[in-house]
Amino acid sequence: MIGEHSSKQYDHELETIRSKVLLMGGLVETQFLDAMTCFRIGNSERADRVIAEDDEVNQLEVSLDDACSHLIVRRQPTANDLRTVMATIKVITDLERIGDEASKIARTSKSLHSRGAPGLNHYEMVRTIATSTSDMLHDALDAFARLDGKQALQLIAQDAVIDHEFKSIMRNLITFMMEDPRTISSALDTLWVAKAIERIGDHAKNIAEYVIYVVEGKDIRHTRPAAPAADLPAA
Repeated sequence: MIGEHSSKQYDHELETIRSKVLLMGGLVETQFLDAMTCFRIGNSERADRVIAEDDEVNQLEVSLDDACSHLIVRRQPTANDLRTVMATIKVITDLERIGDEASKIARTSKSLHSRGAPGLNHYEMVRTIATSTSDMLHDALDAFARLDGKQALQLIAQDAVIDHEFKSIMRNLITFMMEDPRTISSALDTLWVAKAIERIGDHAKNIAEYVIYVVEGKDIRHTRPAAPAADLPAA
């Protein structure tokens, strides 16, 4: 009876942490979307709000890290339970860094719109990569919520698409700067935003990798994951 009670209490504590992690995920997801809105329309008040929200994200990181540490000390989880806690800690770190990147986008938006952007449609340059990354982040959080390893594996492949889009943006911006030096300042701001978006995609991929670690017990970071059996060519 004592063991059963302890197990139920551990499950409750872990689920409480996971719920708060998903709350944090929702905050940074909104932060990113709001930052991109600021980049599109140049609303400085909204940009300030995005930057201020980063403090809330940072506080969540600290409190959740502390909760995870106390859970490990009190419950001493093993095997899959320990993997779940360790992966959750890593997800928390990636979410905090997504918040940082969203803040960078908001700050850059304020700077760019205060100067204007002659001859450069800055938002259209990053619209596609922003949409792809936003979808990837949303799906990564969904995979974490449901511990869906198959969905997580599919997301990892999407990161290569985002990387390709970033390189294309970089080439286009270099061309703009070479052809019209007046666009250099705005083009550099747009490049910083594109890089921030690409980094958010990297963090979303990390979250997907942690889901696979929990579900399958495999650490696939820095490796090329094997294709699912259904996708392999017939012998």
